[in-house]
Amino acid sequence: MSRRQLKPRVLVVAGTRPEAIKLAPVMEALVGREEVETRLALTGQHTDLVDQVLEVFGLQPSWDLGIMREGQSLYDVAAGCLTELRAVYAEYEPNLVLVQGDTASVFFGSLTGFFERTLVGHVEAGLRSHDKWRPYPEEVLRRLTSVVADVHFAPTPGARKNLLAEGVPDDIVYVTGNTVVDALGRIAARERPVRDPVLHNVLEDGRRLVLLTAHRRESFGPPLQEAFSAVRDVADAHDDIVIVYPVHPNPQVKATAEATLAGHPRVRLVPPLDYFDLIQALRASTLVITDSGGIQEEAPSFETPVLVLREVTERPEGVEAGVAELVGTDGELIRTRAAALLADSGIAERLRKLGNPYGDGRAGERIADIVVHRLTGAERRTSDWSPAA
Repeated sequence: MSRRQLKPRVLVVAGTRPEAIKLAPVMEALVGREEVETRLALTGQHTDLVDQVLEVFGLQPSWDLGIMREGQSLYDVAAGCLTELRAVYAEYEPNLVLVQGDTASVFFGSLTGFFERTLVGHVEAGLRSHDKWRPYPEEVLRRLTSVVADVHFAPTPGARKNLLAEGVPDDIVYVTGNTVVDALGRIAARERPVRDPVLHNVLEDGRRLVLLTAHRRESFGPPLQEAFSAVRDVADAHDDIVIVYPVHPNPQVKATAEATLAGHPRVRLVPPLDYFDLIQALRASTLVITDSGGIQEEAPSFETPVLVLREVTERPEGVEAGVAELVGTDGELIRTRAAALLADSGIAERLRKLGNPYGDGRAGERIADIVVHRLTGAERRTSDWSPAA
């Protein structure tokens, strides 16, 4: 610890909206612990999408590195993160850096910590699809972060098992639950009108809502086109539903969506929703069709069944519990499983009884407690999470 430091310092690094969402409960809990000083650095891998989350949670970053560039590549993100975070480390001299998930900001944030000989804590550690191309590049970035990390916050017992199988020592792996469940509880409890006018009208319409999200790189091109064509067929076959798709800003995704889905009377293409609106859509949906990892974790809290547009998932707990199904981008499978779930009037009640297999809403508190314990030696106030508890 530097001579000028009165207490250990924690640097929280976030680059994308999912990272900000899942780190917000951790930041809140750490700020409430007087034993440590905590600050937030945004890499700027996403901009507007992250600003929406900061507004909702009332978080103020100490650094906004602004690395995002039009048409940026992974090389650009890597160079920006390494250069800008080096300066942050030099200024702040953290004792531990916290990263979350599997993006480029996560890995290069952890790598900078390694270069600076700083402890690295990895939130949502241990998720594995066991296929380095799916999701791309996230699966490899997540694995590499595990190599660098000194403290692993596994969201589920399955994630912990993955880490132990890779040789990570037992005493640096903690099962915490997933912080997205904490975030959901906070947002769902707030009263705020839906801001997106299209979503607002759909929610007032009275027809059943189907939420679609898709943005994975491995699906670009013909696979995504096949999936979208199947979704259009689902809309054709069910005149009592409206499909809302918050279109990801990636040009390849937008082009495919507009070419395949635009103009259908019961499909609404809207800009990316802020997090509150997204949660309102999830809460109201009869069915979700998605390739998002975060939504796989969020939907069970609202008893909403999920069709996952992936061949494999690093979040198998939802599939094992029966709250999610893998359909890939197979058009026929999407059509038949969507039809079956839309016809199943008892699905929501069955999912309600199953509960959320990803956490209990106290993950942020646990992670902050473990960080304080590791940095100061203070006795832990919390115990690891167990789904059976």
